[in-house]
Amino acid sequence: MKIFFNYFIFPGMLFALAAGILASWIERKVTARVQWRVGPPLLQPLYDILKLFIKENVIPENASTMTFVLAPVISFAVAALVATFAGLPAFYPSSGFSGDIFVVMYLLMIPSLALIMGGAASANPLASLGSSREMKLILSYELVFWISIAVVIVKTGGTISIAGIMSHTTAPQALSPSGAIAFILALLSMQAKLGRVPFDVAEAETEITSGPYIEYSGPLLGFFKMSQYILLVALPLFVSEVFLGRANVVKYVVLLVVIVLIENTNPRLKITQCLKLFWFILSPLCIIALILALAGL
Repeated sequence: MKIFFNYFIFPGMLFALAAGILASWIERKVTARVQWRVGPPLLQPLYDILKLFIKENVIPENASTMTFVLAPVISFAVAALVATFAGLPAFYPSSGFSGDIFVVMYLLMIPSLALIMGGAASANPLASLGSSREMKLILSYELVFWISIAVVIVKTGGTISIAGIMSHTTAPQALSPSGAIAFILALLSMQAKLGRVPFDVAEAETEITSGPYIEYSGPLLGFFKMSQYILLVALPLFVSEVFLGRANVVKYVVLLVVIVLIENTNPRLKITQCLKLFWFILSPLCIIALILALAGL
């Protein structure tokens, strides 16, 4: 019963989805204000989801049906798992288990992989192009993200539980030289994982008309949207726990504001620019941060 409650109610699926809907509204409202628009009403993200679930699923004629259908469902289910594992230490500090940080990081890759599978299974050339771009992005930003988390693990003496990292010291890890570098790199990786500008090359509406999402409609698209809402909560929460100590609403809102500001002050990068940025600039910086952490800085 407790496992059911944690996954489906709190801090899992329903709670994270509700919080994600609110976070999405804040993101869209701030974006609208920056662009001198009024922006949507409070419940617009919820209306968008409900509208999708009352529409018909259209499956492309030449698509691989099973993969096409399962991809968004898997993405949603795994996003809820991420919210559960990341949320438990935040709300119940004594919960969690040794190695849960690795579980969360592995799970965070699956929604992107599901998007690649779904786009490739649709048999649409633009969707396949978007899937190809997403695959290249994963191969670039994941290394940066993992090394940035490794910096914190080194600085906490090999602690591999989220609760253990949060309670290791009173000062947030981001305040040390190596932690500050790793924190900035983790923020950029988080932006890429969320598919936000300047790393939204996989869907790029003005170029490839949403890429992997192009053939999705109805409830299947709704599952993808809901997974995005949940990850908009779970991923910043996880980064906050690792780098900023005990998670709270203020720290989460700060990270959400950072996401929105980066999104509204940068142009979309080309896929080649994204790869060069992560491989040739951010990856060496990660190595420097790791060396500093090993030196105790």
